[in-house]
Amino acid sequence: MPHMHPLDPAFPIERQIAIDASPVVLVNVFALDKADEQTFLKAWEADAHFMKRQPGFISTQLHRAIGESPTYFNYAVWESTADFRAAFSHPEFRAKLSAYPSSAVASPHLFQKVSVSDICVA
Repeated sequence: MPHMHPLDPAFPIERQIAIDASPVVLVNVFALDKADEQTFLKAWEADAHFMKRQPGFISTQLHRAIGESPTYFNYAVWESTADFRAAFSHPEFRAKLSAYPSSAVASPHLFQKVSVSDICVA
């Protein structure tokens, strides 16, 4: 099971999922031992297959740090926090967390798009 280390300790994922918002983007940074990369990838893939079948799931993408850093991050787009909350709290998903290597540290956080004039839209 990955250890959870909030990106913002004052507002961890457990508090974020209680807020109704839509759409939302989950960003999750994972730090782990290099020797655990294959185990991590198998666990993440199983999670992604589960999440992909859940209502409100839109997309996901996994990224690996360049070079020798065994750091990963993924983002997943969801229609709403309610949809993400249901998937994140699902007993089947919670049971899958035990497949992650003990060295894995996850830092999940939810975001919404921001509009900046002449740059991007919300």
